[in-house]
Amino acid sequence: MKIKLFGFVLLWVLNGWAQAGLPLNTSDSEIRPLRELVDNSLQAKLARELRSNPKWEKLIAEKRMAVGVVDLSNPNAVRFARLNGDHMMYAASLPKIAILLAAMDALEKGELRETPEIKTDMRRMISKSDNQASTRLIDLLGYDKIESVMTDPRYSFYDAQKGGGLWVGKRYGKGGGTNREPLKNLSHAASVNQVCRYYYLLANGKLVNEKRSRQMLDIFENPELHHKFVKTLDVLAPGARLFRKSGTWKTYHSDSILVWGKDPARRYILVALIDDPSGEQIIRDLVRPVEKILKKS
Repeated sequence: MKIKLFGFVLLWVLNGWAQAGLPLNTSDSEIRPLRELVDNSLQAKLARELRSNPKWEKLIAEKRMAVGVVDLSNPNAVRFARLNGDHMMYAASLPKIAILLAAMDALEKGELRETPEIKTDMRRMISKSDNQASTRLIDLLGYDKIESVMTDPRYSFYDAQKGGGLWVGKRYGKGGGTNREPLKNLSHAASVNQVCRYYYLLANGKLVNEKRSRQMLDIFENPELHHKFVKTLDVLAPGARLFRKSGTWKTYHSDSILVWGKDPARRYILVALIDDPSGEQIIRDLVRPVEKILKKS
């Protein structure tokens, strides 16, 4: 009886650890560039599955649709696949994740004071995509600070030699100057490769440091906007932990999510950037085919 009870308790503890196991306990030496983790089999399946939809095939060919997937089911054998991965697009509110990282970097370095107001604005910016909170943080940080963090060699989230990436160079409101990125003159930009890398490093506790990464995960978790990826995952995986930021402006639709389910098979990063009036529905519809190829792989 004691053995059975011990086994039950051990299983309960392990299940709890697995569910709450973010950020992952990964040493710096174990982190590899995401480009080196491209899996040919997953890449082929992703391309075949998405291109089987004629509308998606057309959008992909025209570089109006970009998708990235990181399989985290086995943290020791991470797999990456992407379509139009380095193609930078206007991404509306999704690049607010760059503001969050710059703010955390500034807090860690003592450049900002960690007040209740700043904490509230960081949460509102990510969970509700609040433009006023985002603009207040931009004004506190300044464009130069945000750019310096995005181009920091430690992260290289914006790399002009690799298509650009994450960029915030305009307030999410009226007034103020601009600092548009140099390649396409975009004010709020992203590429799926760089956003996937952001979540990959976040999941491993490597954004600023483990403490700040954990704080960022808390901010990303339980999004208050239930559309796009979240709309579908509310049905497919109501018990999964979701860490998410999306964006919408006119025909530009973007979403990014770290899914962490009780079942390791449902642990992945998914990012989509779409320039099409039906982008909202396309993003909702992406979840099922992506989960299908992950389960088959």
